[in-house]
Amino acid sequence: MSEPRNTTPHALRHPIRAKGEPRFPGGPAADPAGSHHERRIRSFQPRRSRVTAGQGDALQRLWPVWGMDIDGHRVLDLDEMFGGLPVVLEIGFGMGEATAQMAADDPGTGILAVDVHTPGQGNLLALAERNGLTNIRVANGDAIILLREMLPPRSLDGIRVYFPDPWPKKRHHKRRLIQPDFLTLAAQRLKPGAVLHCATDWEPYAEQMLEVLSAHPHFENTRDDGGFAPRPAFRPLTRFEGQGLDKGHKVHDLLFRRVQPQD
Repeated sequence: MSEPRNTTPHALRHPIRAKGEPRFPGGPAADPAGSHHERRIRSFQPRRSRVTAGQGDALQRLWPVWGMDIDGHRVLDLDEMFGGLPVVLEIGFGMGEATAQMAADDPGTGILAVDVHTPGQGNLLALAERNGLTNIRVANGDAIILLREMLPPRSLDGIRVYFPDPWPKKRHHKRRLIQPDFLTLAAQRLKPGAVLHCATDWEPYAEQMLEVLSAHPHFENTRDDGGFAPRPAFRPLTRFEGQGLDKGHKVHDLLFRRVQPQD
């Protein structure tokens, strides 16, 4: 005998949300910074994809504890947020597996992980709870607003940008995150000696990163030969990266230290 057809109206099975209403009440906001910030070219695009039951549960339970929206209305007290730990900002963490691994391997460092991908936010929160990781905070929104308006000068012990969108079409290169203006802003928030660590498997973008980082007066290459660095042991090999390597992609790491400019 066939199962009875579900005759519940679609609107009741999948309630329609008003524009701007969050998918998870008490969770990450749909547009945390609102319209009071200037319109500019973004380096990211929010992706719509299905949130699993486990991810949704983590968002609703754990967002008030370990999550925050990037609204641009306040300056964060990182010492209070992380109990005095040194703090590294990670921009773009995907599904969060590598972030969770780095947090587990180095519990003495706080990771402020920023992304706009709701399933990834829920997944990272779930991983943090499952593995007892109290040194992770998950931020939702635009990393530029976070850096510019919510972090004090010289408050970060590092910045990680792993596999950002390469925007491969020439007309989209202006959307790439690693640009001179971004580096100037990042330098203002990094402590002297802190490292900006980038990784990409898109070779033309790697070359551009190397060029703009090498030319910036606030950064110096940690490599004496001025080139790319081998993958450091603390950066886990992600599933995405492994798939790329299987296809013959070459991954480039760049580690540049924050320095004082010469007068």
